[in-house]
Amino acid sequence: MDRWVHPAIFFFIGSLLLPFVKGKAKKFLILLIPVLSIIDVAVMQAGIYGSYQFLNINIVFGRVDKLSLVFAWVFVIMAFLGALYALHVKEDGHHVAGSFYIGSSLGAIFAGDYLTLFIFWEVMAFSSVFLVWYRKERRSIEAGFRYLLVHVFGGLLFFTGMMLYYYKTGNFVFDKIFPDNAGIAEYFILAGFSLNAAVLPLHAWLPDAYPEATVEGAVFMCAFTTKTAVYVLARGFPGFEILAILGTAMTVYGVFYAVIENDMRRVLAYHIISQVGYMVAGVGIGTELALNGACAHAFAHILYKALLFMGAGAVLFMAGTAKMSQLGGLYKYMPLTMIFYVVGAISISGFPLFSGFVSKSMIVASAHEKGRLMLMSWMNLAGIGTFLSVGLKVTYFTFFGKEAEIKPKEPPKNMLWAMGLTSTLCFIIGVYPKVLYDLLPFPVEYHPYTLPHLSEMLQILSFTGLVFFLLVKKLQPEAKLNLDMDWFYRKGARVFMKLDERVISVVDSVWGELYRIVGLNLLFKNARISYGFDRKIIDGVVDGSATTVRGAGSIVRKLQTGRIQAYIGLSLFLFFLILWFVLRGM
Repeated sequence: MDRWVHPAIFFFIGSLLLPFVKGKAKKFLILLIPVLSIIDVAVMQAGIYGSYQFLNINIVFGRVDKLSLVFAWVFVIMAFLGALYALHVKEDGHHVAGSFYIGSSLGAIFAGDYLTLFIFWEVMAFSSVFLVWYRKERRSIEAGFRYLLVHVFGGLLFFTGMMLYYYKTGNFVFDKIFPDNAGIAEYFILAGFSLNAAVLPLHAWLPDAYPEATVEGAVFMCAFTTKTAVYVLARGFPGFEILAILGTAMTVYGVFYAVIENDMRRVLAYHIISQVGYMVAGVGIGTELALNGACAHAFAHILYKALLFMGAGAVLFMAGTAKMSQLGGLYKYMPLTMIFYVVGAISISGFPLFSGFVSKSMIVASAHEKGRLMLMSWMNLAGIGTFLSVGLKVTYFTFFGKEAEIKPKEPPKNMLWAMGLTSTLCFIIGVYPKVLYDLLPFPVEYHPYTLPHLSEMLQILSFTGLVFFLLVKKLQPEAKLNLDMDWFYRKGARVFMKLDERVISVVDSVWGELYRIVGLNLLFKNARISYGFDRKIIDGVVDGSATTVRGAGSIVRKLQTGRIQAYIGLSLFLFFLILWFVLRGM
C-alpha cells in the first residue's frame, strides 16, 4: 500500500476528543483508539513514509521495517490492555496524558531522523510525568519533579549529541553507528538513550518514580519509556561493548535491590532495570541472535511486566497499600488477582510454557555463542534472583504467609479482564513462540524447547525454590529505606539549595546593590554625555550642513529664470572666473 497512516495520530486526536465525550461513549472511545492503531499496524508494509524537507533537513516520520514493527505491535497491544485496565479512571487528564505518552512512543520508534526522534522523545517525558502527578500525593509530586528533571537532563545529552552529529556529518539521519566510527557526538547520544533505558548508573529515576505513579499510570510507564530506549539502542548502537557490560551489570544490580525491597511496586521497578539489562546486553553483544533476543524479550517483558504491575496495582487499589509487611493471606479475598499475578511471576522467572522462557534464553544463548561465558553466568545468577524475589517472595508474603487484618475484595471487572487477557498472551507466546519469532528483525533458527535448556531451567528454578524456603525467615519484608544512586542528586539538590541560600543569593544581592549604586549611576551619566554630544555636536553639524545646503539651494533657485540668455551669460561668467584663477596660479 502506498498510503500510510501514523498510528500515533489516533492517540493524539483521540485524546483531544476525550474531554468532549461523556458516559459510555467515553469508554468506547478509550478502547477504540488502540483498536484502530492495532488495525493500522496490521496493514503496514515496509517502506519510508512521511518524508519531508524542512530547512534542508530530511524529516522522516515513518520508517517501517521489521525492527520498528515488532515494537509497534507490542506497543499497540499494550495500549489496548492498559486502556482496558484504566477504563474506570474518571480524570480526563489521566487518559489524555496516557494517550500522548503512547502516541509519542510510537512516534519515536517510527522516526527516521534524530530531529523527529528528539521531538517525540521529549513529548514522552513531559506527558508521562502526569501519570505520576495524578496520584496527587506529596511523594508522587516530588518524585514527578525528580523524574522530569532527570529526563530533561537526558534530553539535553541527546540534543547536544544530535547537534554535534549534525556539525560532523551535515545531516540528522538516525541509523546504525559502528563502534570504530563513534566519537563524542555519538557517545552523547548514547548517554541520552541509556538514561531512558535506566542503564547504570543513570537508573535511579525509575524505582524513584514508578512506585509513586498512579495504579493505572505505572502499568503504562513500565511498558514504554525503557522499551523505546531499547529500540533506539538496537537501531543505533548494536555491538557496543560498553552496553554488553553495563547491561549484564543491570541484570544483577536490579535483582539485588528487588530481593531486599518491601514495596511490591518497588520490587517490580527494580526488576525492570534487571530485565532491561538483558535487552541492553543483547544489543551490546550485537549478533543477529542477540538482537532478536533483545527484541523478543522486550516484547515478552512488556506483557508480563505490565501484568505484574496490574496485579500489584490491584492490591494497592483495593487494600490501600502495596507494602508486603502490611499484607498477607490475600489469596482468600483476591484469588483471581493472585492467579494472574502468579502467571506474570512465572513468566518473568522463565518457566517453561510461558513467555519469559522463550525470549530471555535467546540472549543467554547469544552470549554463549560469542564465548562470553562470564556474561552468561551473571545472567543466570540474575535469573535466580528474579524467581527468588518476584516469583517467591512477593507471591508468598502478599498472597499467602501470615494473614493481615486487611480483607480487600477483587478489583473492578475491567482490571480483571485486562489481567486475564495479558495472562493469556503470556501463555500463548510461551506455548507457541513462532507467533513472536515471526515478528523479529532477523530469521530465527533458535529452538527454546530443547532438553538441555529445559533441564537447565528446571534445575535453576528448583534450586531457587529450595533456597527460598530455607531462608524464608531471613527474607521477611521490613519497613525500611534502601539507598540507591538517587541519594546523590537528592542530597546534591539540598546542598545546592543551601549553597544558593547562603552564598549565591547573598552574592546576587550584593552584586545587585553594587550595580544599582555604581552601574546605574554610570549608565545615567553616560546617557547624559551622549545626549549632550548628540544635541550639540551631531545635531549642530547635521543642522548646519542642512542650513548651508538649503541656503545654496535658495540661491540656485533664484538663478533658475527660464531665460536661455541668462544661462549663457552665467556660464560665460563662471568660465572666465575659473580661467582667471588658473592663470593667476601659474
